Amino acid sequence: MSARVRWAGERAFLVELGSLEEAMAFHARVTADPLGQREQIAAARTVLLSFATAHGARRAANRVAGVDLSPLPASERRTIEIDVVYDGDDLGVVTELTGLSREAVVAAHQAREWTAAFGGFAPGFAYLVGGDPRLRVPRRASPRTAVPAGSVALAAEFSAVYPRASPGGWRLIGHTDAALWDLSREDPALVVPGDGVRFRAVRASARAAVAAEPIRPRRVRDAAIEVAQPGLLSLIEDLGRHGQGDLGVTASGAADTASARAANRLVGNSRQAALIETLGGLVLRAATDVVAAVTGADAAARIRRAPAAADGPAPDERPAPLGAPFLLRAGDELALGYPESGLRSYVAVRGGIAAPLVLGSRSRDVLGGVGPDPLRAGDALALAGDVAGPVADPLPAPVPAAEPATLRIRFGPRDDAFDPGERAHLTRTTWIVGPETDRVGARLAPVPGTRPLRAAETELASEGVVTGALQVPPSGEPVLFGADHPVTGGYPVIAVVVDADLPRAAQLRPGERVRFLEIDPESSNRLTVA
Repeated sequence: MSARVRWAGERAFLVELGSLEEAMAFHARVTADPLGQREQIAAARTVLLSFATAHGARRAANRVAGVDLSPLPASERRTIEIDVVYDGDDLGVVTELTGLSREAVVAAHQAREWTAAFGGFAPGFAYLVGGDPRLRVPRRASPRTAVPAGSVALAAEFSAVYPRASPGGWRLIGHTDAALWDLSREDPALVVPGDGVRFRAVRASARAAVAAEPIRPRRVRDAAIEVAQPGLLSLIEDLGRHGQGDLGVTASGAADTASARAANRLVGNSRQAALIETLGGLVLRAATDVVAAVTGADAAARIRRAPAAADGPAPDERPAPLGAPFLLRAGDELALGYPESGLRSYVAVRGGIAAPLVLGSRSRDVLGGVGPDPLRAGDALALAGDVAGPVADPLPAPVPAAEPATLRIRFGPRDDAFDPGERAHLTRTTWIVGPETDRVGARLAPVPGTRPLRAAETELASEGVVTGALQVPPSGEPVLFGADHPVTGGYPVIAVVVDADLPRAAQLRPGERVRFLEIDPESSNRLTVA
């Protein structure tokens, strides 16, 4: 089978291959000799390639057919040994499903060298293939809400080790103390795609190593601002960490990139400078004179002027402009309320927020647990010196968002998994943003009296997904993926929101109504993001 391109928005496409072996070979070849992509995510039968521009994606799509799909020589890979205590809660079930004794299951799991085919699901999680075919067992009908870190598991043709505690439906056969994911190492992932893995039975009772200490903003003497009140989910974000999908780490970054870029531009910062994303209620206190700007959802920000002397009059208060730079003098407080429309506000300070770089970014990924923890009262933040030029002129007055919101989409990559009428139903229906809305995604329900989508009945192997993807689970209620979406998904993606409309999607509030408008691929390639 030749490679088939399935578009996932304007800047990404799935390359569909005929087998796992072809997918592994394609992934290895484009990793060693890139087609210009900034991300390649292998899965069971596909490889997702993502690009910085639509032009780069279109050019690369024409070169896919020329990639060599012949198997790679096994001698070029490294082999990782992992010690396992075979005491898993599902070991007895696995013996019943396979007809093997416990001893035979353990022996079969160790007998062959496994291969890390691809990553996904969580940072450091590797799908291992090539084991004894007698160990193929189905996933649990009902996933566990919490699988302990270090659990060694089986599902279908795969084995894996859970790097951290998380929900999961695989069959647990043992545990290991090996740290599959450790940000203190130069290479955080113990196992990466292409590696060989050998399991070795040991006797022990210890559980897996605990996760690394959370990353807190440093309390430094040269702090520029202090967090008086953290508000709702106030996070340090920049434009994200690209190129880590193979490790199970999504790009993350500011959910509303247009507002984040505008805030940095207003105070003269570089594009990649870190700033604060908040759902409201944030109060910052200036420790020194700083220039700041607020963009995104209008949270009715106010500046509380500090009195000149401790025994002076009560501090005065005035509105802080939205979309314009302003000065905070030492002792002043910037207080944000809660937006009445829109969801996320952004606060930039000239120089950018200093926070540790994790895999090349200061962003918090709430799904993967990567990057600085959410802000807490008392955090002191220094400036990073990410200045690129002078402060900018104020932005034009924002135009009130239309109701319902209209998001433009390109169908694919898996719209052919649905009956033809479901495409029309998606665009004819008004959808309501549900309460299950966060940086990972938003679940959409049809307005009362309207049916959900009729989900595809065919089972889909996990494959890479992008921000803005509309994934359709068996309920028929689409999930619109946000900045912290999982690297791979197991349900078909019927369409992808175009890049130009992702900032609007990031501002959707629970209860807000939204409609989808199909546009042709050529039109979407000419759209730009603010």
